[in-house]
Amino acid sequence: MKHIIEGKPGEDRSQNTAAVSVRLIEVDADSAGQRLDNFLMRHLKGVPKTHVYRIIRSGEVRINKGRVSAETRVQDGDTVRIPPVRISEKVAEKAERPAPAKEFPALLDDEHILAIDKPAGVAVHGGSGVSFGVIEQLRQARPEAKFLELAHRLDRETSGILLVAKKRSALTHLQDQFRERETGKTYLALVQGAWPGNKKVIDLPLHKYLQADGERRVRVTTADDPDGMRSVTLVKVRQVFEARPLQGLPAMSLLEVTIKTGRTHQIRVHLASQGHPIVGDDKYGDFDLNRRVQKHGLKRMFLHAWRLQFNHPASGERVELRAELPPELADFVR
Repeated sequence: MKHIIEGKPGEDRSQNTAAVSVRLIEVDADSAGQRLDNFLMRHLKGVPKTHVYRIIRSGEVRINKGRVSAETRVQDGDTVRIPPVRISEKVAEKAERPAPAKEFPALLDDEHILAIDKPAGVAVHGGSGVSFGVIEQLRQARPEAKFLELAHRLDRETSGILLVAKKRSALTHLQDQFRERETGKTYLALVQGAWPGNKKVIDLPLHKYLQADGERRVRVTTADDPDGMRSVTLVKVRQVFEARPLQGLPAMSLLEVTIKTGRTHQIRVHLASQGHPIVGDDKYGDFDLNRRVQKHGLKRMFLHAWRLQFNHPASGERVELRAELPPELADFVR
């Protein structure tokens, strides 16, 4: 990718050049097809999204000298004009500070896809109070990689299979599959109580909202809610564990949960709505039980992305990946 810096006569270059100069960036093949807003966010580290959209709307951002919208897709060979953008020294310093390089256990690694087994407690990307995530660490660990992008998301508290695309063509192919529900995503979840064997489908719309403190939450809603999104979850009981009164633990069920839609917090909210919250869930769970299981070694939410099925973006062959339970979960149900 070519960077061409343009400056105006007599302008002060004593500050960060990227912050005070017009930049002309030539789009290469690896970025071709990307939405303009996402393209800009890669090149304007630390700049708030609201400001990125503002400079697009104002016409300060141009492609081949023409005005564009946030949804415009950049193409190979396009010249993108990025105007001067000032950010505070603190934000600039944070943006320049690289994430620590880290590799994660690989389940599949070829020229098109990297599939990793993500540990719990690690965000998939930076933002919302997290300075870096899996994708930033991978980019630091693989400086030779021209393209690394998340194909989907996992909650920070959830472990398991995460797909990363190594080419834009692979990314769009995988995203299309997720959007068209052509993938098979099955999780393992330990829930409170004995799950009824005849309860195999949860088909309840979900509504996203913000709490007073600004934190995102989701709740089950009604079919006539205009903001409700249809959400379908399939449940299969793998094992039921009897109550352990002497240890203060109730009966629990280990479930195989397959989601037909990929809504925010879908599994957590659907299972909790049936009176069987996920053990260790600090948002929708039984907080008293969470404290008790911590004393028995379970210090995280028991939700794991166990199996993923998809069509390989290059060969078209059906791929099935599995990531077995990590030790901290396996030990608890042993």
